[in-house]
Order: sequence, then C-alpha cells, then structure tokens
Amino acid sequence: NISIMEDLTTPVRPQHKFNVLSLHRYLSAKSLVSDNDRLTVRQYSSGQSNPTFLIQTPSKGYVLRKKPPGELLPGAHKVDREYRVQKALFSAGFPVPQPILHCTDVEVIGTEFYLMDHVKGRTFRDLRLPGVSPAERSALYVAAVEVLAKLHSLGLASLNLEGYGRGPGYCRRQVVTWTKQYTAAAHRDIPAMNQLSDWLMKNLPASDNEVTLVHGDFRIDNLIFHPTEARVIALLDWELSTTGQPLADLAYFLMPHYWPINLDISGTMGSVKGIEGIPPVQDLLSIYCRCRGISSEFPPLNFYLALSFFKMAGIAQGIYARYLLGNASATNAAVFGSCVEPLAQVALQLTQRSVAVMNMPQTDTTKDALFLQTAKGQAVLQQVKDFMRQYVLPAQQEVAEYYSKHAQSPQRWQTPQIIEDLKVKAREAGLWNLFLPSVSGLSQLDYAYIAEETGRCLFAPDVFNCQAPDTGNMEVLHMFGSKEQKKTWLEPLLQGEIRSCFCMTEPDVASSDATNMECSLRRTKDGYVINGKKWWSSGAGNPKCKVAIVMCRGSSPDGSRYSQHSMILVPLDAAGVKLIRPLTVFGQDDAIHGGHFEVHFENVHVPASNIILGEGRGFEIAQGRLGPGRLHHCMRAVGTAELALELLCQRAASRRTFGKHLYQHEVVAHWIAECRLMIDQARLLTLHAAHAVDTLGNQAARKQVAMIKVAAARMACKVVDLAIQVYGAAGVSGDFPLAQMYMNLRTLRLADGPDEVHLSSIARFELRDQMKAAQAKL
Repeated sequence: NISIMEDLTTPVRPQHKFNVLSLHRYLSAKSLVSDNDRLTVRQYSSGQSNPTFLIQTPSKGYVLRKKPPGELLPGAHKVDREYRVQKALFSAGFPVPQPILHCTDVEVIGTEFYLMDHVKGRTFRDLRLPGVSPAERSALYVAAVEVLAKLHSLGLASLNLEGYGRGPGYCRRQVVTWTKQYTAAAHRDIPAMNQLSDWLMKNLPASDNEVTLVHGDFRIDNLIFHPTEARVIALLDWELSTTGQPLADLAYFLMPHYWPINLDISGTMGSVKGIEGIPPVQDLLSIYCRCRGISSEFPPLNFYLALSFFKMAGIAQGIYARYLLGNASATNAAVFGSCVEPLAQVALQLTQRSVAVMNMPQTDTTKDALFLQTAKGQAVLQQVKDFMRQYVLPAQQEVAEYYSKHAQSPQRWQTPQIIEDLKVKAREAGLWNLFLPSVSGLSQLDYAYIAEETGRCLFAPDVFNCQAPDTGNMEVLHMFGSKEQKKTWLEPLLQGEIRSCFCMTEPDVASSDATNMECSLRRTKDGYVINGKKWWSSGAGNPKCKVAIVMCRGSSPDGSRYSQHSMILVPLDAAGVKLIRPLTVFGQDDAIHGGHFEVHFENVHVPASNIILGEGRGFEIAQGRLGPGRLHHCMRAVGTAELALELLCQRAASRRTFGKHLYQHEVVAHWIAECRLMIDQARLLTLHAAHAVDTLGNQAARKQVAMIKVAAARMACKVVDLAIQVYGAAGVSGDFPLAQMYMNLRTLRLADGPDEVHLSSIARFELRDQMKAAQAKL
C-alpha cells in the first residue's frame, strides 16, 4: 500500500486509449519532446473521475489528465479548472505538480486535457498507512493537516483566483450540487439518500460566510509524500476545488475517524479507528488551528461530517454510473454501487448527535496541554517553519561557500548578501524581532518553540533579527534604557540597521565571579572615563557593530559587592576603543557570528547620558538581561540536538559494519534511545522555565533558568558527541556540521556563566526552598 507513483500504473485500458502519435506530434510542436523521442503511455490505476496517464520519454516524465470519453454528467470533469488552480498554486509556492499546458483541441486525443510535471514520491492508497511505523504514521498525518491548513490560509486575491468560485453560501450550493449529481447518476431509489439530502438542506449552518480556497477531495491518497521524509511534496486531484467554507474540507479529511470499521471501499476508504500512530481528531484540529492561527473553538461539525458522507456517497454513485455506462476510469468501479446506502446511513446517525469538538473521538490529551502556545504563537511558529524550509535551509550551502572562499580575507566579517536578502524577506513576512514580547506579542513560551526551530541552522536567528548578543542588548535598552538611549540605539537595532556587542568577561581576572571585574568607570565633570580590557565580546567584528554595552566597576568602594558595577553604552568608534584581536574557538574565529574579540578601552570618554539605569545597577540589569537570553540559547540547543539526532539516525541506517546496519548494534540503538530521552527532558525543563518567566517573572524563575542552562548545554554536547561517534572520523571533519555544532555547544557551557556557577545557584535556591518547606511543616 506504499507506492512509488510509477508502480501505480497499468497498460492503458481499452476504453481510454487515444492516438499516441497525435499526442507526440502535439507535444513536439510545443517543444516538450523531440521528434526522435520514444513516447510511452501508461494509465494510473487510481483516479476514479478523470483518466490520468504517465507520459514518458527517455529523459522526461509528464502526467496527463483528460476528460473521460462518452456522455458525461453536467458540470463534472472540468479539467480546465484543475489546470487553472494548479497554475495559481504552483506560482505561490504551494506543493502541487507544475502545470505545463492545457489543450482544448479535442482533435489531438479526442478530449480536452492538460499536462503537468511528474512528481516522484510516495503515495498511500490505504488511509491506515500499513507498512510504516506508528511514529511515521503520526508524522504523515500531521504533515497532511498542516498542508490543508496552509491551503486554507492562502489569500484568493494573491492567487488571482477571485471569481474561481461563488464565495459565501458554499454549504447550500454543495447540498444542491451533490443532490443533483446523485439524482442524475442514481440507478435505483435509496430512501436514506433522499432523507439525508432533506436534512442537510434544512440544517444549513447559520453562518456560511467564510471563504477560502477548498480542495473538495482532501484525503491522504491524494497526497504525494517525499520519498524518505514525512513531508507533502504534491497535492493532487483538483477537480472538485472551488472557493467556500474550509470546515467542509477539514471534516472531509477527518471523515475516516467516524467511518464504520466494517465498511471498506476497495481498500482506499475505510476507518482509521484504533490504528496506532494516527493522531486523534482533537490533535489534528489543534494542529490545524495552530497552523492557521485561529481559535480552536469550533461549531459542532455534525453538518459538515454528514455533508462529507453525502458527498462520498454521491461520488460512489457517480463512479458506479460510469461503470454501468462502460467509461469508468478505474478497474474496481463496480464495487462502489454497494457503498452508497451504508454511507448515507452513517451520515444520518451523525445528524442525530451534536459532534462538538469536545465530544469528538480522542485520546488523553493531558500531555498536549503542557506548555501550550498561544494561538498567535502557534501561527508564527508555523510561519517560521515554512520560511526556514523554503528560504533559510536551502541557503546554507551558499553561506558555507562564502565563508570558505573568504576564510583568509577581511571580507569574512561582512554578512553575506544572501543573509541580508533573507532578512528583507523575513521582515516583509512579519517574522522580525520575535524574541521581544512587547514588539512581537509573543510570550517567552511562544518564542521558546521558535528558538528551537532556529537552532537547526547556524545563521537562522540572524535572519529574524533574533541573534545574540543583540537580543540581550535590545532587551536591556527596552527595559532599562532612557528615551534618548532608545532613540539612538534601540530603534536602529530593532530595524536591523546596526549590530551591537556586550563587554563583560575580562582576560586578567576569573570572570566566572563577575564581581572580580576591574574595567574601571570614573566620573568626570561632563561624563565618564572607561579604562580596562574585555574579551569574548561576541559580534564585535561585524562592520555593522556600532555600540557596546560595557560592564564597569565604579570608583566608590562603598556598598555591597553587587552594587559597585554599572553598565554603560560605548560607541565603538569612540576614541580609545581598540579591537585587539579575534579569539578562536577550537581554532575557528566564528566570523559568521562576528567573532569573539578582545577589546581594550583606553581613556574612553562617553557622556553621562550613556549610563544605563544609573551607577551601581549593573548586576540588577544583568539579571534582567540574562534570563530570557538563556532561555533562547537553551531552546536553540534543543533544536541543534534534534538535528544532530536526525543525522545520527541517518548515518546509523545507511552504514553497515560486521554484517549489519549500525543501528542494529545494541550500543548504537541505546545511544539513539538515550538521545531521545535527554532531548525531551531538556525541552520540557526549558519550556517549564519559559512558563515560569511568563507567569512569575525573571527574578522568581532564576532557579528554573539556572537549571536549564546546565541541563540543555550538557544534553546537546552529549547528543552531538554521540552523533560524531557514529560518523567516525567524518564527524569531526568539515564535510558534516557536527564539529561546528559541538564547537558552539561546548562554548555554551561557559557562556553566560559556567555550569559550576549555575550549579551553586541551584543548590542555594534548593536549600532555600527546602528550608521554607521545613518551616511550613513545623
């Protein structure tokens, strides 16, 4: 039941044969084939309505869809509409085969037809998806419902499909249309169909004004999936597409969840109840709503489900009618006649109960309620995923080539033009400054999921203007900056016009104890003078880096250790600011992130207005800055670890040693299991910390943030280390991204404080909490 598209073809059936030489001449005139090409034609076994054929030459493949021969039902088999909608969708980047041409000249092959590109991938004729694991089964259904949501999110105006359908009133038109289609095709009277038609007309939705593009026959077996990935690469069969109510499409897709277990239509339509891995209705609805960015509160779906069964019964009747006429497209058309009445009876049963979302078949969804994003967060996450897949990930090779080409040139500090172009696209798409709640409208929990997604690509955060250390600096200016500081520095940072760096760690003291810092801040008559050395100032090498936030010790010895330091804004072009050298990480200068520089400040004068919040407030600001920043780092680490595990599994499945695949060695299998355990644990811990920041604030969530800073970095280092071990020597080479991943993640165990400092903090917080609990018991 898992088929590559070529495997689904048969010799052309006698009733559908046409003049292949005439087609050859026509395609040759259109420069699609050459006169010398040998043209082979086979017919797809699927496709109950418009006959579909695989047209092949030695070098190219096409798919041809045509009207069936003979007398046809009025309004059916509109191949011109299929061509039009596919052309619009392909231009918009939606996964459909590329339409090549539409021919209305019936002299060519006897009927109107259109030609499209041949998409190679997997199709599943059985909706229960036998032959794949429960995990992949779930992923395939999720991919399907995401594509449906994406379809319903497309704007008709942007597709130039205004007028493609008749808009509002879709449900009434559907009932009328399918009643007519059924009546025209009926070979005998079926009272249940008449009763169902009457019920539908009398129970039309009170509001039927929402209009999107609808597919009309959205099912798993009309999708082509990537050969190896759970990703839809083409949605087929657009004959029934129009504009109207998207809930009708959604209910049609969900219909197998309500299908009687004992009713099976030739293996293609049946019940998915109890099939391990197929997500329950509630989960699919949640994903659909998240992807569309809409409320999960649906009206009862019983009307739409009943309409779906009525429509399926009407389709079955039409197929059987074509069988009786001798022009059915499929070989199994005869079996459909016996399905019409049972389908109508199922629909009538659904009309007797209110199928509200909360009453739908579902499993325990407690786990899904943990750390749930807002509707906006879910929608933005889907946008980011789509943007990453469409633009960011394909750019990785070009970015890598840029830094390889300019490795020994000062040009390596420049941001490649392709990244700058992606920034423009991201900003136009509204995917900009997502890390800052007051700007994006997202919670820390919302953004945590997004940060995980961007962790799968080294430069992805930059594309969305969500890169460290700028994010932390922008948060500082947003929370603590004066009006003047915001205008001068925050606004251009938010616009992406400039970059910044953060100068805290020093070469001459143990900076894990931040109170050791000696870079001095001395007050003068009209401002401040700064003297000292800093290093590991990330991003300072980028030519767009124009300002640094510098942590300095004041001249007054009074007060506690934590009230002697201040943060101050220093323009990098100020006299006395010197970029000494880029430091290397495992021998790499990390130019893609602007490097990590040693910076000296020699009698640097800045105005008093550059002090942030006030003298002695440095540690107070640092706590506000580092909380969200650590969340972002940790979730990006989770995303990187997920990618590393994917690479590990790919290698383990493709390489053999001692007569078996690597994953069949128990030690490697255990590594895979341990990685999954560690990643999921770290993700949940980080999401819990994000939730705590959202609900309790930065100060109250310090323990949770410290915990994730240790756990996530350790986890990610371990997962990447195991992936490297599976890859062997290749894992530490530049041929694969694992060495770069390890470099970044190992650094994370030191950045923003080493593990040991955080462990001490966690212990202190835990002892405090235990003492409070003990006192409460007493």
